[in-house]
Amino acid sequence: MRKILIVLSEWGFWGEELIGPLEVFDDKGYESTFCTPTGRRPHALPPSMDPAFNDPPLGKSVTSAEMAEKVRAINSPGNQRLDNSTDLSTWFPQRPYWSGADDNGVIDKDAVVLRLWEDYYQRRSKAQDEANRFDALLLVGGSGPMIDMVNNYRVHDLILGFLDRGKPIAAECYGVACLAQARDYNIRKSIIWGKHVTGHAIEYDYRNNTGVLDPDTGDVLHNVRNQFVNLGPPFYALEYILRDATGPDGQFHGNVGHATSVIVDYPFITGRSTPDSYATGQMVVDVLENGLRRYGW
Repeated sequence: MRKILIVLSEWGFWGEELIGPLEVFDDKGYESTFCTPTGRRPHALPPSMDPAFNDPPLGKSVTSAEMAEKVRAINSPGNQRLDNSTDLSTWFPQRPYWSGADDNGVIDKDAVVLRLWEDYYQRRSKAQDEANRFDALLLVGGSGPMIDMVNNYRVHDLILGFLDRGKPIAAECYGVACLAQARDYNIRKSIIWGKHVTGHAIEYDYRNNTGVLDPDTGDVLHNVRNQFVNLGPPFYALEYILRDATGPDGQFHGNVGHATSVIVDYPFITGRSTPDSYATGQMVVDVLENGLRRYGW
């Protein structure tokens, strides 16, 4: 049985970007395991469950009534499939500060920084070996990943473990930004340098109303005055980051105007956005079962 590790944001994932690949994996009899940055149950973003929501850049709904029902079903508290998600923070070690401080800035005067780094690399290697039981990795998109996945060193180390072992790594929409950020700490060069990828093109980015979920409740994040926390446009233009990260010998493929955009440049499988979710899952299957190494460019 093939085993897939699926990483989801605790701050909100886009429903179809989970449902599409997951249904493909389920149909193949694959075993899917869910993982979140701190082990909290992930929740779908409300617009991804609402067929009446019109995507402003596209000027249309991107969620069918059938898909909305599927997302509501897996998101329901009565559905236990997303419960007990693997806690990445207890599985992978945190990269140490060179000062020897903890995340609260408290410095252990007795700590030897060199010993901290030796311990980190040993624990990281062990965690990556444990992740080797999975055949492929999937990073699901949405607005949430911008907060707790894209610049999360533990997510980076998870990705690097799959890369070092030559295993497929799939990412969708804003989840693709994790690939641009993940780097060997000594080399500090993007792992997609020289590769061909797709991702959310600038033409499809919001100008306003980017929202995320409260990871403790799963509700849309509001401030202390009970006002919707509007983050404005996305924190960054994903297309620009991917163009820079792939370098002169790689390429970003927006495929703007095309209904779908999925790129395979082994070991990476990237999907542009919501309509590409099923195809992204199918490409993972084709890579695992048929040895696919290149597609879409």
